[in-house]
Amino acid sequence: MWTFLRRRTLTQWIIVGMVAGVLLGIYSPNFAVSLRPVSTVFLRMIRSIIVPLIFGTLVVGIAGHGDDMKRVGRLALKSIVYFEIVTTLALFIGLLAVNVLKPGVGVSLAAPATAAPAAATQITLESVLEHIVPQSFFEAAAGNEMLQIVFWSVLFAIGLSQVRGRAKETMVGFCEALAEVMFKFTGVVMKFAPFGVAAALAFTVGQAVVKYGGPQGAWTILRSLGFVVLTLYIALVVFGVAVLLPVARLTRVPLGPFTRAVKEPALIAFSTASSEAALPKAMEQMEAIGVPRRIVAFVMPTGYSFNLDGSTLYLSVASIFAAQAGGVSLSLGQQLLMMLTLMLTSKGVAGVPRAALVILTGTLASFHLPAEAAVVLLGVDVLMDMARTTVNLIGNCLATVVMARWEGEYDDARAFVTKAAEAA
Repeated sequence: MWTFLRRRTLTQWIIVGMVAGVLLGIYSPNFAVSLRPVSTVFLRMIRSIIVPLIFGTLVVGIAGHGDDMKRVGRLALKSIVYFEIVTTLALFIGLLAVNVLKPGVGVSLAAPATAAPAAATQITLESVLEHIVPQSFFEAAAGNEMLQIVFWSVLFAIGLSQVRGRAKETMVGFCEALAEVMFKFTGVVMKFAPFGVAAALAFTVGQAVVKYGGPQGAWTILRSLGFVVLTLYIALVVFGVAVLLPVARLTRVPLGPFTRAVKEPALIAFSTASSEAALPKAMEQMEAIGVPRRIVAFVMPTGYSFNLDGSTLYLSVASIFAAQAGGVSLSLGQQLLMMLTLMLTSKGVAGVPRAALVILTGTLASFHLPAEAAVVLLGVDVLMDMARTTVNLIGNCLATVVMARWEGEYDDARAFVTKAAEAA
């Protein structure tokens, strides 16, 4: 029996944890709600990895290539162009889905007892640009500000690349060692993943059961907003089939190894609704299937600021849903302007649970749409957040392989060596 249990993979244990969490939330909701500290501890452990991992890998990825800064600049330009094209397609697929299915038509937006989450300041392009630059690296690190950490680390790496002699060798060596240790650290933390996943789902389901007076009450409240959830899921599937799959085919991404590599990070992202929780494992897996570390180190963390495909698609669905539910008629021009605003203001959204809700609230305020829509969507936000976070993760993993192909540095042999090792 012990041998059988030890041979189960992490993916299998995570699935077991997901099922156990849902069942525990339904049949023992009060106990399930009390398990929230377990999931919080897991997420805290994961978040403690983010800063040293990104800093170490980015510095090595840029400064470790000597004077070849044109190479880094070329990668950055290609990445940004790719990110903008894909996220724009995501916005328009969401816009098409919500206009065709019209999930907000007939929905009542009577103000609930709780107030809508208010946007402290209106989100603008200027505020996003200012937010990119940290006042202090340590302040950004303490807040896990992904975009600020990337910005500071890139500047540090550029400065280090201009240093000569022992000082550079020492610092690059330190960053290489730091990155290596953090990958091992990730492996240790991931052993706790099934417990963290089970606790997170148990808390979410248990909270709904307690709040709405039993499973039937929870089902009734979810059913009233089921159509908007269905719309989002349909749009995300269309995006995967119509955008991500053709991109993978065109760039000759090996779908078998890629799917196997991304399944564990995707399960973590889906169950915790946190891109940060899956980031370290995703970076490790992409490197394992043949993407060079310098590309993984640059593209993956940058993608979490510029390539949030699922979140941007959700924002287009949610904002038009708000207009439909409030009976506000928007012309095509107004909708396109809203999409442009979302495309700009969604940059720099941290990969943490419910982060897109802040952007949605700011957008609704900017376009004078009913703020109650943000509260209405909170009832089913966990279901939508799981899906959009998973798509964010898969999109960023695919981006690393695409960039490696584009740079002519993808190692096909490693992908199939990894496959053989897994089979053994």
